[in-house]
Amino acid sequence: MKTKILVIEDNDQNLYLVTFILEKNGYEVIAARDGTAGVKLAIQEKPDLIIMDIQLPDIDGLEATRRIRTSEADGKIPVIALTSYAMAGDREKALTAGCTGYIEKPINADTFIAEVEQYL
Repeated sequence: MKTKILVIEDNDQNLYLVTFILEKNGYEVIAARDGTAGVKLAIQEKPDLIIMDIQLPDIDGLEATRRIRTSEADGKIPVIALTSYAMAGDREKALTAGCTGYIEKPINADTFIAEVEQYL
């Protein structure tokens, strides 16, 4: 059975790139375009890993992560923040919200899969 990864990303290009890299490396990808849909999918699908954009159109990725952590979804699912926010303190905000890890955009296709796999 393939490892299932939920990608919560509203940007078409980023979603395409992340999905392409993950599927090329044998992962099953499910996607949500906003935080609310992402929380619902996390509860329904219980993926092995969640890649969470922080800047989303409805609730942000930090709030979505908090909701996943307090929902019926498995609270141990690793959540990786994927964000262009790279200011001082942003990593700490993501980790405080319940994220397991943090990957900065732009996505580096050469290192992305290794960064993701360290959380599986």
